[in-house]
Amino acid sequence: MKVSGAMSKHVDYVSVNTTVRDVCRLIFGRSINGVPVCKGKKVVGFVTERDILSKFYPSIQDYMEDPVHSADFEGMEEKLDEILSLPASEIMSHTPATITADTPLLRAQSMMMVKKIGRLPVIDHKGNLIGLLSKGDIFRAVVGDKLPFEEDEQFHDWLSRRYDIIIDQKARLSIEIPDLAEMFRKLNVKNVLDVGSGTGVHSIALAQEGFEALGIDRSSRMIYEAQEKIKSLPNKVQQRVKFISKDYKSLDTLLGKKFDAAIFMGSALAHIEDPQQALQEVSKVLNDKAVIICQVTNYNKVIKVNKRFFAFDIRKSPYAEEREQAFLRFYDEKEEGFLTQNLSVFVRGSKKWAFRGMRSMKVYPLTKEKITVFLKKVKFLNIKYYGGDKGFFYDYLFRKPFNPAKSDVLVVVAKR
Repeated sequence: MKVSGAMSKHVDYVSVNTTVRDVCRLIFGRSINGVPVCKGKKVVGFVTERDILSKFYPSIQDYMEDPVHSADFEGMEEKLDEILSLPASEIMSHTPATITADTPLLRAQSMMMVKKIGRLPVIDHKGNLIGLLSKGDIFRAVVGDKLPFEEDEQFHDWLSRRYDIIIDQKARLSIEIPDLAEMFRKLNVKNVLDVGSGTGVHSIALAQEGFEALGIDRSSRMIYEAQEKIKSLPNKVQQRVKFISKDYKSLDTLLGKKFDAAIFMGSALAHIEDPQQALQEVSKVLNDKAVIICQVTNYNKVIKVNKRFFAFDIRKSPYAEEREQAFLRFYDEKEEGFLTQNLSVFVRGSKKWAFRGMRSMKVYPLTKEKITVFLKKVKFLNIKYYGGDKGFFYDYLFRKPFNPAKSDVLVVVAKR
């Protein structure tokens, strides 16, 4: 594989006269650690974060002439305006390492390691800038594109620290739990199996309503977060709720008891690669008069009406080092039988936003028709359908009919 197959062809660069202030804006805004400096298109230097920060420290000559003031680290910050006003030519490395497009990719990686640099300008035979190669580009080309999509538990392990921030759980539970509790009391439900329970918000809320709840999730990190929540609950509530981290197989042997109801909230059923098998396993641990409730995103609307866009949310961060967190969620259209769910996370520190990561996972494209078929195969024949149209997971569960063109969420209630 050659450098040409991995490099970025649309490259940010600055001129020799660009101020350090504008260089910093570019570095910070692009979440990169440095940029090439060019005269016209010819590469003549490179500016990195390290080059800029080094200006805050005294040179050996400065220290020899005035060791007292040169060691005034607090006073160094006062040099900021002066440093930001400098041209790039006064701060750049004048002999930058470069590489050509036909260089073997792993040779470029070796060069980066030897020279301890993270980005290489790619030049043509005249020294003109035609691209840029980073360690990230190499990693994606050699490793990233060959990785399979993350499994459900891997995706949610990564998300667990922010799961209760991405959704306003307080607002969500305030409208979902009353509906669940009312239905369960009418059906004389005493205990509930919460499949794909995440951080346990529904299980805990149901336990607070007097029901026994068992939450099960394949993500050990999600279950850890749920178990931490239990510790602050009153003893009588703690005794009614439990969480386990297991795959959804051999549930009759694993759980050793029967349940009056099973819930799949927040598209939990769609996050299982084989929903039919999961329903078969769950049905084995349900009583003869049990009810199954499935809450699923209306994926057809997301793809066709919303043009793949799911949601963009900005939340106040609970962490001291962050002011806010932002979450962008969107889907890719079906390939090989599955949709792809994508989630990007951004955080805001003191002033600026920074990218914190992105993950993708396969999602089974459940529809009203498919869920109906799956449920009937496990002998749940009395099926009703409801919809919510106040955004994803922010509407009552059983008060509106499902409208394929308008409902954001499909809620299915099935009885034997």
